[in-house]
Amino acid sequence: MAQPHLSRRTLLQSAAVGAGALALGGLGELGGLGKTGEAQAATFIKGCDISWAQQMTALGYTWNNASGTQQNLFTILAGYGINAIRLRTWVNPSSDPVNGHCSIGETAAMAVLAQNAGMSVLIDFHFGDTWNSVGVQNPPAAWASMTYSQMLQAMYNYVYDSMETLKYNNIYPEWVQIGNEINSGICHPAGSVSNGAQMTGLLNAAHDMVKEVSPNSVVCIHLAQPQNYSSMVTFYDAFAGNGGKWDMSVFSSYGSASVAAGIVGNMHEISSAYGKPFMQAEFGGSVSSPGSTESALEAYKSALVSTGGQGIFYWEPEVYSPFDSYSAGAWSSATKEPTIIMNGFNA
Repeated sequence: MAQPHLSRRTLLQSAAVGAGALALGGLGELGGLGKTGEAQAATFIKGCDISWAQQMTALGYTWNNASGTQQNLFTILAGYGINAIRLRTWVNPSSDPVNGHCSIGETAAMAVLAQNAGMSVLIDFHFGDTWNSVGVQNPPAAWASMTYSQMLQAMYNYVYDSMETLKYNNIYPEWVQIGNEINSGICHPAGSVSNGAQMTGLLNAAHDMVKEVSPNSVVCIHLAQPQNYSSMVTFYDAFAGNGGKWDMSVFSSYGSASVAAGIVGNMHEISSAYGKPFMQAEFGGSVSSPGSTESALEAYKSALVSTGGQGIFYWEPEVYSPFDSYSAGAWSSATKEPTIIMNGFNA
């Protein structure tokens, strides 16, 4: 086990304080609303990534239910059958409410609220200080000038410390993503997919530290654009070919209803090639065309169920302007109510 280079005591105390502070905000503390752990494993996962909700609450945003009554966000989501919450975390984020926060202490605080609401938790490590996605994979600023061996040690330390922070708050995530949309690798250039051995070394370090602290957590590899099958093959050739370790493959897709079956078919095919279960970790669609987005959600969900996919997560459905101009949420900025998009979870 790698020796942490940070003070775990400091990290753990900050997480505990964060959980208490958040409980006083607009999200609140709830009793159990559903099943967690093994009891939920046999259930199709209906999830949402609501990482922005913490800062929305801090800025005074609230949510109404479909009847127009202000209500706890977790309660509203539970009414649509949501049984899992996905939360991203960044290494040394800024204080920007949209592009920052999501430190491990803040993420742990949100995870506590999700768990108290009876929902399972998926932790999404970006391995950066802000957004990493299919087109961008920048390392944390503090890692950028490191040699590969130094970065490898930093990865061990960071993931171990982060998992210990979650453990201190009694969070043992159901799933842990090691990287976000990592078709091109992580922490460029050291962990680029073109340098498969180093990419795999970094990812395996993350895998091992997750398992060190939370042995039953399902470690996930997350790829984007599954319609581009060759991109997925390139990644897995490099990762599996260098001894990569993972438990589940998860994917992002934001397509329309007409392409859902084909895209999910690709998810199923690439996952089956390596003997791994799969699910869709990100979905979204235009909030200004709620009927079409609801239909797309239903189509993806149907295709996943028919091919053995284990679940689907909507990315940031709770967001509404003017917090951010992101146009693929599922809430109305005019009424603060969920749109009909959310009905797609129960179709």
